[in-house]
Amino acid sequence: MSRFTLHALALGVATATFSVSANAATEVTWWHAMGGQLGEILEGMTEEFNASQDEYRVTPSYRGNYTETMTGAIAAFRAGEQPHILQVFEVGTGTMMNADGAIYPVFELMEDHGRAFDREAFLPAVVGYYTDTNGNMLSFPFNSSTPIMYYNRDVFEEAGLDPEQPPQTWEEVAEYATQITESGAANCGFTTSWPSWVMLENFSAMHNSPLGTLENGFGGLDTELNFNNELVARHWDNLKTWQDAGAFKWGGPGSGPDAEPLFYSQECAIFFGSSASRADVAANADFEVGFGMQPYYDDVEGAPQNSIIGGATLWALQGHTDEEYAAVAAFFEYLSQPEVQAEWHQQTGYLPITQAAWDLSQEQGYYDENPGADISLKQMTLNEPTENSKGLRFGNFVQIRDIISEEMEAVMTGNKSGQEAADAAVERGNQLLRDFESANQ
Repeated sequence: MSRFTLHALALGVATATFSVSANAATEVTWWHAMGGQLGEILEGMTEEFNASQDEYRVTPSYRGNYTETMTGAIAAFRAGEQPHILQVFEVGTGTMMNADGAIYPVFELMEDHGRAFDREAFLPAVVGYYTDTNGNMLSFPFNSSTPIMYYNRDVFEEAGLDPEQPPQTWEEVAEYATQITESGAANCGFTTSWPSWVMLENFSAMHNSPLGTLENGFGGLDTELNFNNELVARHWDNLKTWQDAGAFKWGGPGSGPDAEPLFYSQECAIFFGSSASRADVAANADFEVGFGMQPYYDDVEGAPQNSIIGGATLWALQGHTDEEYAAVAAFFEYLSQPEVQAEWHQQTGYLPITQAAWDLSQEQGYYDENPGADISLKQMTLNEPTENSKGLRFGNFVQIRDIISEEMEAVMTGNKSGQEAADAAVERGNQLLRDFESANQ
């Protein structure tokens, strides 16, 4: 349990007493998409802010998964009942940016209310994703992650593999997976969650390969998807081949709901998932866990490049009073503090979004005591991000990501080749991009 959660529980009676005397405090609501352990840590962190002063009070409210939270907020906005703060996942950025009159850009919010906010303090990979064409940050970075490799060190050892040396290339992944299954150490070599995020979006970034035109959508609404290239088709076909050989097991579309259980049960020896799964992996894996970077094909020039972020940011929504926005700005300033960011990073596995939080974690000896905890940072900062590896900004990408998962599943079931699936995903996705462009011109 985190320091945030422990502190919140320790406040117990004090919190109840505080609420009586805090009737005059300005209250704001925060809709979020974090349940379970992450939700507990989030609520504890919020209570620490509330207890640190008596002017403002933030009330977090869990609203389901990312898609449900965003959909609910859109409906609430239309009814004039929107929250002050909304947590939106990274693929909703394009939609939020173009929601005319719905958002209060964070750079304006902080400036208007005299709160410290230095975009240069944030990690470049994080800043680039959430800024406009003028370099202004539109939302507040909160929980950023990137996919990494988790592996069962015990199974590696049983299969005769060095647990200190995870595979670095996809060819090595296939070799390791084959040795694992043939030795009987596990029934499956590897699996993955979030197939679109891991096996397309980050896969392409690691190989400096585009997902779409106009800098992956950063350059305008008339962008087009173009990831139906030989590299992607080859990789999806390889996943099918490896699945047929027993080296790979499809964990399902969307979030890949079966992937983590396959890893925890030791059915699969390697799991590709979010760096923010670290807390859950530690809590559920009854074996020694190792950590590695996203693999790459070593015959692709320039690979590995860098991975891109997932996770979410906090958006301030329009329709509230200046006093309430002052509370939001104060809360964002609190969340920016190195101590708060470092604690959040260490407890959850999300990236330390500021350089100061990263430095503080190093000074505290966190990475020395937790080998592999810095894998996500190293992977994100392998090279200076390019137009192909700084992220993506496509409208309707929530739905497009579902299409990509569907088409990948068609490959896994033998109904399509990798090229056919990639072509179909691009064609279907581009229609949604045109719909989005028409609606936002």
